[in-house]
Amino acid sequence: MNTNDSAATRYTTLTSDCVHELEIKRSRFITYLYRVETEAAAREHIAALRKSHFDARHHCSAFILGPDRMAQRSNDDGEPSGTAGIPMLDALAKREIADGSVLSDVLAVVVRYFGGIKLGAGGLVRAYSEAVSSALDQAQLHLRQRMRIHTFAASHADAARYENELRAAGYQIEPTAWHADAAIVQVGIPDTPEAADQLRTHIATLTSGAGELAAANTQWVDLI
Repeated sequence: MNTNDSAATRYTTLTSDCVHELEIKRSRFITYLYRVETEAAAREHIAALRKSHFDARHHCSAFILGPDRMAQRSNDDGEPSGTAGIPMLDALAKREIADGSVLSDVLAVVVRYFGGIKLGAGGLVRAYSEAVSSALDQAQLHLRQRMRIHTFAASHADAARYENELRAAGYQIEPTAWHADAAIVQVGIPDTPEAADQLRTHIATLTSGAGELAAANTQWVDLI
């Protein structure tokens, strides 16, 4: 994912996949939620569920991709038009997140086993919407934020201590690169001049002026 193509700075996604089942008028609605970043990955999950639930009547789906949520797709898979995929997509798109961010990089697939009682168009809309919303209630979510990675060199003996102290101060620590002569500590901060100045001051104090901070690339970081 190219961070330079996105105006968004944060969004929420799944921490892990989730499965949740509802029974409505004897029909079973089994919702699968997956974290995906491409349409190809979403379609692979849908195809796999068609195989594992080959005896189900419908495998309806909806997904939203990208920090700016530019890719949004839905599929009724044989249900009356507009009664499954669109309500599922609405449940994803309109999900309220406590911190005000939006939900993205999420695929929802609802596998329906027909129970013999017709729900009608309105009943189907409510059922598919509730199936996704109920699954999201059970899902673990976390924030992803676009961050500027900054680095500084430290001795092997000091690197772990610097990591711990920076982490305790609330900084996002990415994996340290260990080289023969030094360790390169990586710190993620919001991509603003103010955050960079604050980190520079903190590093100078922490290392008694020995740490020289360098700005590296921007990347999306999972804040878990």
